[in-house]
Amino acid sequence: MVDYDVQTPDFLSGCVLKKKTSSPFPEDPWHVYLLECADGTFYCGVSKDLRRRLEQHNGDLPGGAKYTAGRRPVRVLASRLFGCKGDALRFEMKVKSCPRMEKLELFGPAGQALKENA
Repeated sequence: MVDYDVQTPDFLSGCVLKKKTSSPFPEDPWHVYLLECADGTFYCGVSKDLRRRLEQHNGDLPGGAKYTAGRRPVRVLASRLFGCKGDALRFEMKVKSCPRMEKLELFGPAGQALKENA
């Protein structure tokens, strides 16, 4: 098995995983996700449990955001994994500060493919 030295993108300066691991993903990752609401708007958020959070946003479980409550159903367009909450929150803020089409680019190839089909 190949060992990966898990690092964070350049614009993230907080929590960098320095241990060697057999997987490029942390054991207990933070997800930064981009949702598309029924009205076509985007919502970006952070969670350790993406499935549970999606159920909350869709009203299946209590605790979803006010923004998505009136825009259901929502679906996950893209997500990225981070090793610590600080890095995930910094990436979320970067996504929220970008124009709509640039948000998709930040999520890598999957987001780029969605942008091209938009």
